[in-house]
Amino acid sequence: MVPISVKRGNNIAANLLWDKPEYAIGIPQEGMSNRANDQHASFIKRINDLGDVQDDGLESVKKFLRIQDKVKVLSVYEAWENLCKEWGNISFSLVGEETLVLDRPLVKEAIKKQTQQENIQETSICLISGDRQPIERLHNQIKNVKGAQKSGANIVSFNLAPFCSYRKKQGANAPIGKDSAFAYTTALNYLLNDNSTQRLQVGDASTIFWAERKSDFETAMTDIFGNPPEDHPDRCVNAVKSLFKSVESGCLAIESEKTRFYVLGLSPNASRISIRFWIVDTVAGMAGKIVQHFKDLEIIHGPKDKDTLSLFRLLVSTAVLGKSENIAPNLAGDTMRSILEGLPYPRTLLDATVRRIRAEHEITYARASLIKACINRSTRFNNPENKEEIKVSLDKSNTNIGYRLGRLFAALEKIQSEANPGINATIRDRFYGAASGTPVTVFSNLMRLKNHHLAKLESPGRRIFFEKLIAEVMESIEDFPSHLALADQGRFAIGYYHQNQIFYTSTKKIRDLMIPAIIPKEKIQMTDLKNRYDFVIIFDVQDGNPNG
Repeated sequence: MVPISVKRGNNIAANLLWDKPEYAIGIPQEGMSNRANDQHASFIKRINDLGDVQDDGLESVKKFLRIQDKVKVLSVYEAWENLCKEWGNISFSLVGEETLVLDRPLVKEAIKKQTQQENIQETSICLISGDRQPIERLHNQIKNVKGAQKSGANIVSFNLAPFCSYRKKQGANAPIGKDSAFAYTTALNYLLNDNSTQRLQVGDASTIFWAERKSDFETAMTDIFGNPPEDHPDRCVNAVKSLFKSVESGCLAIESEKTRFYVLGLSPNASRISIRFWIVDTVAGMAGKIVQHFKDLEIIHGPKDKDTLSLFRLLVSTAVLGKSENIAPNLAGDTMRSILEGLPYPRTLLDATVRRIRAEHEITYARASLIKACINRSTRFNNPENKEEIKVSLDKSNTNIGYRLGRLFAALEKIQSEANPGINATIRDRFYGAASGTPVTVFSNLMRLKNHHLAKLESPGRRIFFEKLIAEVMESIEDFPSHLALADQGRFAIGYYHQNQIFYTSTKKIRDLMIPAIIPKEKIQMTDLKNRYDFVIIFDVQDGNPNG
């Protein structure tokens, strides 16, 4: 641990016994303005200001700093080349010692006395600790917040007169003690570093999390919500499965009900950092809310799709061209907050998903999951007794007009596709937007067109199947509405998605039933014929009755 860094901006101000090479040894960085002599003089002055400290280590540092050509002395060492490339911070230690000079007892005592003298100023009640402390005038910068300045940004900053009140200056407007300011800035910079396993990027929100005592849940959060790496694509799925097992078995409930868990979302705001969300819960409570999130997302899907979807993949499905930079502002942070607090998803999430479907005419697994989750959460929040309005798979008992029309649209498209194999554009490509938004304008024509398509089907069994299906769907539809609200447009998409999944599943089941019925060749007794063939007769079956 080194003494707290100074805030210098464009000014010359040295850190105590550690700093960049231009300060510590007086050599300028290539391509930068040459102020190395003044910077090095400032570094030496900081050390001399410690006074007469009877410490061999500090005396050795002072002797080294008096050497005129330090480059000649240092360039013989292998580390010199790396230092010139990396341009990292420099501190000092004696040969044979692992500790730094600034950690030697007498030096630490001198630094402490100097700090106490600098802190002789007006005190106030610290907003963090509640103790009376000397107030930190300028807080250290927080680094590695995506989108903020590379040099760092501040959470607490009063750098202009309009921001101040009651003639107070700088940090006195939000009094935080020096110890508390050092503690929170150091902790945040540690959690935000590039190698941290307790941070993830959620849109523009750099999100960090920690428990009040050591917990495996701290690192599991990254696996659950982060985008899985290419070399381990199932990491998210495995983490979610493990979480489900822990919650269902009660493993988290024993100690984790008392262990507090914290989540902080930080977003860039010019030269400052804004708090996007701050959530406090127990480990068990947080785990339960995350499990509920994945339960809400659960929906029937293809055999090659993964059972769980990462937050990144969900959000990207709402963006133009599927690019992360096109995710709507604030959407990621608001969604994350809804998940962790168990609240309904933001209305903008449903809106973005429906708009993307209308624009691309594509109802993907991720989009269907989002719509189902948004509608079910909203319904459950307003009516706790209704746990799940939209089911995981096709729900024939759902009489919502949007859901029914979505099923009907899927059936009409399926009829068209079978009547015209290899067709380039279906009714989905031409009429989805109108059908889901203003049904009355297109469904009458589509129903008439359906009769033409049914007549083209070669199989009578398929015609009967589709006629029965349409009759079942139309049973609760009295008239085509002139307009569907946003939520009903979402239900339209789910009805379409569910019905299409059933078409796929039904085809697969028929194929699975047909394969065992094929008689193995070795069990067939054939007569000696010159030209011999094995025949398998496949019937077109509807409700168990062969039609041909």
